[in-house]
Amino acid sequence: MTLAKTRKLPFARLRRIAVIAGHAFTQLVRMKVFYFLGIFALIAIASNFFDLPQHDGPETLGDHGLDFLRLIKSWSLGAMTLFSVVMGIVSTALLLPKDVEDRTLYTILAKPVPRIDYLAGKLLGVLLLLFVSLALMDGLMTVMLQARLSIVLEVQTALGNARGWDQASRESLRIDTLAQGPTWALQGAVAAVFFRAAIMAAIALLVSTFSSSTLFTTVVSFLVYFIGHFQADARDFYLNRDRAGTSSAARYLATAISAVFPDFQLFNVIDAVIQGKTMELIQFVKLTLAALYYVVVYTVASWFVFSDKEF
Repeated sequence: MTLAKTRKLPFARLRRIAVIAGHAFTQLVRMKVFYFLGIFALIAIASNFFDLPQHDGPETLGDHGLDFLRLIKSWSLGAMTLFSVVMGIVSTALLLPKDVEDRTLYTILAKPVPRIDYLAGKLLGVLLLLFVSLALMDGLMTVMLQARLSIVLEVQTALGNARGWDQASRESLRIDTLAQGPTWALQGAVAAVFFRAAIMAAIALLVSTFSSSTLFTTVVSFLVYFIGHFQADARDFYLNRDRAGTSSAARYLATAISAVFPDFQLFNVIDAVIQGKTMELIQFVKLTLAALYYVVVYTVASWFVFSDKEF
C-alpha cells in the first residue's frame, strides 16, 4: 500500500461515517412520531413569554423578579431534559430495527462497510439531531430570558427610585439579577443536558445490538437511566454505613460498577445554575470527559456485540 493510499484511509473512514450519520439524521427527521416531542418542548419553553395563570408577569413581581427568572430557567431546562432523553433513547432504539426491516443494513454491510463505522455513523446521526434540537430550544430560551430580564431590571430600577434605595443596594440587586439571565453557566447546563442525552443514546445503541425489539431496548435504556441517577447514592450508602468493615474487594466492585453504569449525578448542575451559581471551567471539562468516556465505552461494547451478529 502506497503512502498516499495510507493517508487517504482515515479521511475515507471519516467520510463514510459522515455519510451514514447524514442518512440517519435525515431518516430521523422524517419520522413524524417525534414531532410531538419537539412541539411539546417548544411550547413548554415559549409559555414563559406569556403571563400564564401559574405565575404573574414580572411587572407585578417587584423584588421577586429573581424567582420569576429562576422559574423560566427551570421550566426551559426541564423541558429540554425530558425531550433530549426521550429522543436519544427512542430514536436510537428505532434505527437498527428499521434498517433491518428495510434491508438497508444488508446493503450497507455488503459494500463492505466496517461495522464500527456503521454504528458510529448511526450514533452521530442521533447526536446531530439532539444537538440541532437543543440549539433551537436554547436559542428560544435565551431570547425569552433576555426579554424578561430587561423587564425585571426596569421594574427594579423603578422600585429603587420609589423606595429611595442607595446606589450600593441597587448595584447589588442588579448583579444578582444579571446572574439569573443568559450566562455561560446556563449554556454549560444546556451542554450537560446534551451530554446526558448522548450517553443515553449510546446505551440504547448497545442494547439494540443484541435486541430486535424496540420496546425492550427502550425499557432497558430507561432502567439504566434511573439506575444512573441512584447508583451513586446506593454506592455511598453501602460503602459508608460500615467503613471499617467494608472490604477492598467491595470497594473495587463499587468502582467497577461506576465505570460501567453512568453516574448521572455528575451532570446534575441544573439546580445550581438555576440559583445563579457559576460553572467553573474545570467542572465543564470534567463533564465533557465523563460523557466522552461513557459514549466511547458503550460504542466499543456495541461494536463487540454487533460484530458477532449474522445478517
